[in-house]
Amino acid sequence: MRIAQVPPLYEAVPPRLYGGTERVVSHLTDALVQLGHDVTLFASADARTKAKLVTVRDQAIRLDPAVLKSDLAAHMSMLSEVRRRADDFDVIHFHTDMVHFPFFEDVASKTITTLHGRLDLKDLAGVYERWPQYPLVSISDDQRRPLASASWAGTVHHGMTADIYEFSATPKGYLAFLGRISPEKRPDRAIAIAKSLGKTLKIAAKVDAADLRYFHDKIEPLILGDPLIEFVGEIGDAHKSEFLGGADALLFPIDWPEPFGLVMIEAMACGTPVVAFACGSVPEVIEHGVTGFIVRTDGEAVHAARQAANLDRREVRRQFELKYSATAMARRYLNLYARLGAPLSQAFAVAATA
Repeated sequence: MRIAQVPPLYEAVPPRLYGGTERVVSHLTDALVQLGHDVTLFASADARTKAKLVTVRDQAIRLDPAVLKSDLAAHMSMLSEVRRRADDFDVIHFHTDMVHFPFFEDVASKTITTLHGRLDLKDLAGVYERWPQYPLVSISDDQRRPLASASWAGTVHHGMTADIYEFSATPKGYLAFLGRISPEKRPDRAIAIAKSLGKTLKIAAKVDAADLRYFHDKIEPLILGDPLIEFVGEIGDAHKSEFLGGADALLFPIDWPEPFGLVMIEAMACGTPVVAFACGSVPEVIEHGVTGFIVRTDGEAVHAARQAANLDRREVRRQFELKYSATAMARRYLNLYARLGAPLSQAFAVAATA
């Protein structure tokens, strides 16, 4: 199959540091290539990919040092290039929310759009009602709830390339928080859990400009001067295996409708159990008592973190390989492409039945 992958341009593919959507697109793209497909990635020049790369910006937006830049202009230029080459592909797979909808109406049937964010925002319903011809993919069943009547083609859980995450059979006795400092991610709750247990908590997290005040007002006072809390800062893939693999458990104390939660499967890839609050996708991703614990209160989280050492870390890794590898994700997408009428090549037929 001839497949185009169209990610947002905010981060490199894969991201150098924090970043979810572009990381998933990177792993999906490479897995599709390994399964024998002809894949073209539209991305910034700092992308690293096994696919054919069409460069549409000199570098990803977030780490571009230019003071003045236009996110919209960058994405419009990319979409123009995709539109120009549309006839070259059997499937055009968008990861850009809805910004492409007005420009691909005549070829909507050969597109698929994965929605990566929360969908309970004002105005979204009107957009998906206006353009019902675009097949949509959710990254969890729970993500769909605010837009249950949209044109859903399926749900595909995220997957990651197993080889970049090293399994760790023996943790080093601390708890981990990985992701982004923000009110909905509840790092304050992670800190409280660690302090209740008297255990070290290592926080590897990005602080967006929008969350700086929250960080300085709410989180820094909980960190400064406390020997149990270590703020590591933002980390990339090269440091995740050591960081996650060394933890007794990953704390995922969210307080929002998480669409997926990539860090949960990254921890699982290292053999690290996850203690996660029952919000959004969590009950779909974590198998309670096997890959971690699903909790509803701080007290339950404290108890679960104590019990994490009793879980079989090899089984945690095995569940990741079974359900959340990049290859498993790619095959699920290939099945969707075929159901939507994309032509079956010999390579696809082999991949779909492997």
